[in-house]
Amino acid sequence: MGRNCAEKLFNVVFLVVLVSVVGCFVVLIDGGGTRPVNSRSELGASAMLRKEETQEIVKKNIDLPPLTPDDVIEYFSKWLHELHDLFVEQKGKESTFIDNWEGYFKLAERTIYRWDQEVYLKRMPKRRYDDSIFLSLASYRDENCLSTITNAFAKSKDSEKLFVGLVQQNCFEGCRSGVLEGAKVIDVEPDPDCHKLFCESESGKKHCDAGRVRVLRVNETESLGPYAARFFASKLWGGEQWYMQVDSHMSFVQDWDATSVKMLETAPSKKPVISHYPPGIEIAKQAKMKKPTSRLCGPAFCDPYNDCSVIRLDGAAVYDKKYLPTPRFSPFVAGGYFIANSDFLREVPFDPFLPWIFMGEEIIMSARLWTHGYDMFSPSENVVGHIYVRRHKPKFWETVHRVLGFGKYNPLSDFVVDRVKNLIKYPEAAADMLERKSILGHIEDYGMGSVRTVEQYLEMVGLDITKKIFYSETKWCEKGIPPPGFEEYDHLYSGN
Repeated sequence: MGRNCAEKLFNVVFLVVLVSVVGCFVVLIDGGGTRPVNSRSELGASAMLRKEETQEIVKKNIDLPPLTPDDVIEYFSKWLHELHDLFVEQKGKESTFIDNWEGYFKLAERTIYRWDQEVYLKRMPKRRYDDSIFLSLASYRDENCLSTITNAFAKSKDSEKLFVGLVQQNCFEGCRSGVLEGAKVIDVEPDPDCHKLFCESESGKKHCDAGRVRVLRVNETESLGPYAARFFASKLWGGEQWYMQVDSHMSFVQDWDATSVKMLETAPSKKPVISHYPPGIEIAKQAKMKKPTSRLCGPAFCDPYNDCSVIRLDGAAVYDKKYLPTPRFSPFVAGGYFIANSDFLREVPFDPFLPWIFMGEEIIMSARLWTHGYDMFSPSENVVGHIYVRRHKPKFWETVHRVLGFGKYNPLSDFVVDRVKNLIKYPEAAADMLERKSILGHIEDYGMGSVRTVEQYLEMVGLDITKKIFYSETKWCEKGIPPPGFEEYDHLYSGN
């Protein structure tokens, strides 16, 4: 009996110890990787801290109200100051453009990326169904900013349902001009504050007092390029039903808001996006005319005037012979003008890991939207006009040279564009071809959708990424008919 009791006691003790060891093993695997470790410290204090902080953030987010625009503005303002201080420190150490990227990535990964994934996207406002429109407007030292906002409200059918999210990137002191004749750059006065001027105006005061204009003020030295500015602007969205993105040098036709919504509702898709390169500003000042509009049909890998780093959209043309009220299918979204239902902000959020890019913005937005089930269309009517020539005006890459060091922008931009190229299947940007893996950090959170594949998108557009050619026989866009696979809508476009 004594021996049996001893054996039973041993078995019980053994099981308890075994369960404890297995339990610890599972916990450590979950917190620290795919191999067993002997102690908590082996995981690294920062890794354990990140997990505990994440759990606490998620816990606190439960039942919390949506973030307000003021919350977002305060966070971004502090974050941009911190990033700028990092770059000032790097410049003092004669850093390389790789050092600049790695500094950006490490800071963004532990701050703005986590904020976006763990706070903002979990506390986004609910989309309202009240015919409201959010106008995303990114401005870089643009003297046309004031007229753009003023015109948007003045020409809207219902200005009380228009809400502007302005990212105003201005020079506050020690300002320099753009590159003038003879490659001269001179001292100039600080840029006018278009938000302040609009809110002090007779026509703008009531809109600002009602909270219809939200502004993130960014010192030009903290500018990260147009795509990053649109990322910031997207977070100023307050639940409006529709989302429209424009540049800060635009004009609007009368009732542009109602016309835009009507086009979305007329397009033969559950998830339409209306976009193109708008006509010049003087054309849009005319009364609305029932005539065909331009459409984005042709991409280009290179042209005589621009670099070959990534696919660019090769202008736009009017292909149609007659006006149709139904928007026609198009393969691309333009950065300077598009409108969609605002649900896309949850499904296709802007990527915080694409600073400093200029080229590449449009092809990545087009491919991501399409693979998430969105269909692109050209507008059936022109609703906005665009100023395309702004010679001698300051450009953001000139500021990049001053902040990071001359000669930094081009290699830095080309490096970041590899993230775009990886997503659209450039073979030279495949993961095993890239030396710096950080350029693909958290790419799964801002990548392609699962409704359709990127290969299907490239086939629909007519792009061979490997050979760097555009199929000349892919003419559905120019003909104004639906792309292959959408033949059920052919009857809407007959008689072109």
